[in-house]
Formats: sequence, structure tokens, C-alpha cells
Amino acid sequence: MARDPRAEAARVLGEVLAGASLNLALPPALDRVVDRDRALVQQLCYGSLRDGPRLLALLDLMLDKPLRQRDRDIQGLLLCGLYQLLGMRTPDHAAVSATVNATRPLKKTWARGMVNALLRRFQREREELLASLDEAAAHSHPDWLYRELREQWPDRAANIFTANNSQPPMALRVNALRLSREDYLAQLAREQIEAWPGTLCPQAVVLAQAMDVTRLPGFSEGLVSVQDEAAQLAAHLLQTEAGHRVLDACAAPGGKACHILELQPALGELVAMDVDEQRLAKVEENLERLELPALQLCGDAGQPPAALEPGSFDRILVDAPCSASGVIRRHPDVKLLRREQDIPQLAEQQLRILRGLWPLLRSGGSLLYATCSVLGQENSGVVDAFLTGEAGAQLTALPHPWGTAVAHGRQLLPGDDGADGLFYSLIHKTG
Repeated sequence: MARDPRAEAARVLGEVLAGASLNLALPPALDRVVDRDRALVQQLCYGSLRDGPRLLALLDLMLDKPLRQRDRDIQGLLLCGLYQLLGMRTPDHAAVSATVNATRPLKKTWARGMVNALLRRFQREREELLASLDEAAAHSHPDWLYRELREQWPDRAANIFTANNSQPPMALRVNALRLSREDYLAQLAREQIEAWPGTLCPQAVVLAQAMDVTRLPGFSEGLVSVQDEAAQLAAHLLQTEAGHRVLDACAAPGGKACHILELQPALGELVAMDVDEQRLAKVEENLERLELPALQLCGDAGQPPAALEPGSFDRILVDAPCSASGVIRRHPDVKLLRREQDIPQLAEQQLRILRGLWPLLRSGGSLLYATCSVLGQENSGVVDAFLTGEAGAQLTALPHPWGTAVAHGRQLLPGDDGADGLFYSLIHKTG
């Protein structure tokens, strides 16, 4: 018997509400439903989480008392129901009926009447309920992040909120070793797949509609990879040359490492390191599909393995663990999982990584520091603290006009040129 897609989405959302990441919770649910329902489950999960703070605030207004922790799946189901009424084209009566019926496969028929009553109340009082939300909830952001974005980006905050609440475009990176962007665009046109050239990188292609990678011409043969344009900047900014030894210090899932090798096949060596052995397997998978050579190493960038000798790398890429506040539209669970107190802890970890890797860079070499954050504490704040403690570290200007100049680098904000929100800073090691 086919699994109910709304019940499966409710289970996923319940796991996220309990602290699990969407990347871990969603794939098993997609495997449990029939093929025709996979897109619906994915849409319900991503859409409900993008609008999560607003939907949760609406639930708080309508529920007499909070649901028990063991009923997080019902809370997830209610989020699905509200999202359908607010953000999908499903007729209201069908959305309510299907959501109410999903209590049965969840084995919680006791909630049937409550779910029905709450969704019907929202239909009746929709405008009044929406008007009573505070500004942060109305913009579907947690309070702390709403405040930070308004404070740090006062003239751009409204655009950031809009981008974070939108479905992102699907961008591709054409393998420069195999064909030109123009040739691949011609292949897409022959397959009647609408696409256009990206604006930030010469290998970037943007699709009019997202699609399964298996439908992309030449994907399995390594002609193309999925990668946002902002992330594609890294390989260009690193400015590698033939014979260089390069360390990608936080490499998983491997997109940037592969792009570096595609742009400069005559590297002396590329070492792809990551602290997570399971995620390192994804790096290997991407390297194999693209038939690219790299040494893979499991290790902590903050305390690099002894096998990595001091002064042995010409270039180091540090795509540091961060709040992911610049890629919320791709990882909407960040809105529910990330906390304000996480930011200083992440900044401390990022500084530890920079200090741990710096001895590995040779004199005259460069380190590119990147995050997918739009928060200054993780970006210019970390670089400033690093530069203050390292006499031989010198900031290098990045080519523009992409993004916005900030104290110690350049910042792309979500939606700039259609790209994600990433920060870059290039640091040179003097003699």
C-alpha cells in the first residue's frame, strides 16, 4: 500500500522540530513513498520550513496549549496543512481533507478533530490571524535573526527576507575540461530544457526549472555538476597555477575541489580534507564521476594531521563551518535549528581553523576564507581577529564588482545576481 505523502512529510517535520537536520530526515521519507509523491513530500517539507516561523506563530495563536513532544508529528502535520492553505494551489477543501485524513497513517486519529477545527478556523480568521503576527514572524524569520539582519544590513534586509523565503534557482557548473558553456547550453536547447548563462562565473548555467540530475544531459558522464554561482567563485578567486599544491581543508561534498581541478588540471596535487568521514565519501563520489585526481584525507582543520607538513601548500581553501545564514533558501531548517548563541561559538571554531591551517601555507602563498554566512561576526570579525594575531598575514583585494565590499572581504547577499549569500576573504602570507 502506498504511503500517505502528507503523513510522511509530517514525520520529517516532526524530526526537524526535534532537532534533526532536513538533509538527514528527508531522504528516508522520499524512499518510502511512490515516485509520483516524492515531489509533493519534498515541496511540503521545504515549503513548510521556509515559512516555519510564521506557521509556528500562527499555531501558537490558535492552540490552547502546546502539543506534547511525542506529538511533534502532529505539529508537523499542522504546519503542512497551514502551508497548503497559504502557499500551494491545492483547493482549500482538498488541503484540509487530505491533511485531516493523514492522522490515520500517523496512528493518531485522536487528533483528527483538532486538526480539522484548527485548519477551518484559520480559513475563517485568516486575515485577522496574519495581521496579529509580530514583524519577525510576519517575515517568517526567528526573532534573533530578524534583528541581526535588520541591524547589519538595514538597506538590504527586506531583499534578504524575500530571498530566504523563496525557492532558489538551480545552477550548474559546466566541466571546463570537457566542453564550453556555449556547447552545453546548445545541448540543453536540443533537449528543450530552458536555461541561460550565469552572470558571475564563465562555467555557470542557470535552469529555468529545477529538475532531477538524472535528466541533465551528460550528468553521469561528468559534463556538468550542480553548484550555485556564488560557490563557483571560490575556484576562480583561489588563482591556482600549474604545479601548485592545494589544500581544500573543509572539502565535503567536494564541489569546490572538483571545480579547482577542472580549471587547473596541471596542479601538483590537490588534498581534499574533511573532518567527517561519511561526508568525505561524497567527495570521492564526485571525484569519481568527474574522473578527477585528488588525495582524500580525514582530518580536523583546526588541528591538521601530522602528515600535512608546514609550508607545503601554495593555496589553501577554507570553506568554514558556519551558521548557513546565507543559504537559508536551500536549507530552510536553519530557521528552526540555528540559535543566536551558536554564532560566537561558530566564530571561535572558524578562528581556530584559520590558525590551525596557517602554518601549512608557504611564504608567498594565499588562503581563501569562505563562509555561507551573511553575519559579520563569522566573516570580517573572524578575519580581523586572525589578522591581528598573525604578523605575516596580509589581506588581498578581491576582484569586483560582484557583491558588496565589507571590512575584510566581499559579501554576496542571498539573491544577488540570483546567487546564494557567501563571504570571501583572500589572505596572503608574506615572506
